[in-house]
Amino acid sequence: MRVTRAQAEQNRAHIVATAARLFRERGYDGVGVAELMAAAGFTHGGFYKHFRSKADLMAEASASGLSQTAARTEGLDPAEFVESYVSREHRDGRGDGCTIAALSGDAARQSADIKTGFAAGIENLLTALQAPSDTLGDADQRAARTMVIDMLAHSVGAVMLSRACPDDSPLADEILDVCRKEILASLAHGSSDQPAALGPEA
Repeated sequence: MRVTRAQAEQNRAHIVATAARLFRERGYDGVGVAELMAAAGFTHGGFYKHFRSKADLMAEASASGLSQTAARTEGLDPAEFVESYVSREHRDGRGDGCTIAALSGDAARQSADIKTGFAAGIENLLTALQAPSDTLGDADQRAARTMVIDMLAHSVGAVMLSRACPDDSPLADEILDVCRKEILASLAHGSSDQPAALGPEA
């Protein structure tokens, strides 16, 4: 039975979504093409009807995951983002969580295409977290961006460190609790200095 173009596009999107989840759970090298296609409900042979290589799928799946993270962040102020991101729920929900926290370590060892995609995804997330303001001067805009970069890096690092510990390790929770508290305190201090610099409610 011939597959329509629309169905082929749906199948491709489903494969990409499945790959994005599995890559976040296991890393790029932790799942092969055959297993990935089986998880998506297709045969191994069908893979090359959609993608030239696993590397192409890795790049597309990463871009998709990064876009989802930015979309979920839209409308959150920085404090809300930190409360949700630096949490046990996010730490344990690797497959449904942020691609940056799940795959940054892997991406650093991948091709320029994947690194470029990560840079674009990180930039989009920074943009989503920093509310635009025509009233801020260049210096204040740079200061606001600096604060958002620091917040994101601290948040991602906290989740990565916590995940490196055993699930039942007290240290896994301690890292999250300490970092969340410190990031929120830093945001509160920064917001008092620059009331319009961060987020829709900062």
